[in-house]
Amino acid sequence: MIVLHTFGKQHDMIDPSPFVAKAHTLLRFAGLPYEAIPADVRKAPRGKLPVLIDDGETIADSTFIRFHLEKKYGLDFDAGLDARERAIAWSVEKMLENHLVWIWTHERWTLPDEYANGPANYFKGVPKLARPVVELYMSRKLARMRDAQGVSRYSDAERDELSKRGLESIAIILGDKPFLMGDAPCGADATLFAFMNVLLCPPFKAPSVLLARGHGNIVAYSARLAAQYFPDYQQKRA
Repeated sequence: MIVLHTFGKQHDMIDPSPFVAKAHTLLRFAGLPYEAIPADVRKAPRGKLPVLIDDGETIADSTFIRFHLEKKYGLDFDAGLDARERAIAWSVEKMLENHLVWIWTHERWTLPDEYANGPANYFKGVPKLARPVVELYMSRKLARMRDAQGVSRYSDAERDELSKRGLESIAIILGDKPFLMGDAPCGADATLFAFMNVLLCPPFKAPSVLLARGHGNIVAYSARLAAQYFPDYQQKRA
């Protein structure tokens, strides 16, 4: 039995963490049955979620979850892509995970309305007495990470420009294709969809959200994959 440790569904997001949503999506792409269980991030290996438990084996980090699924179940999430296409897909995935995510996390955790609609509600499943401790722990942890990465040292205009260029690049690569690289999903689609699912959630209106909504193909892509792979989550998109 495969068990995925998550933060838990919030609003109409699969999970407030795009990395957890990515792991969900990889499992859906693979057609593997699994159980999603909200977990305490403080007890997770490396202090992060998602964590996958598969027949007693523990795998932390969404990318290594992908590698594990490919190795154990004989999968290739990039089947059908040539070497150049695989390189482009990997580059898009890592731009999202190691660059754009910091801008979007900064917005969600520092802009008052974004925080009130999002992170302030992410800890409702935590016991009431422990809730303030967990919230403070996560807030301080993410603040330290953003400072170390450098995104919190940019101006608002600089962050907006970086987000704008990243989203434009993704929109151009996606074009009018059903999936990022063509007619079938690849590994990077799990990441792109997961990040758009979290970014485009209707309560949020940060600059990057508005920039993403300005790309009709990205909005349509997110809605299309939600309907295809997560009908049970009843996704609603503006």
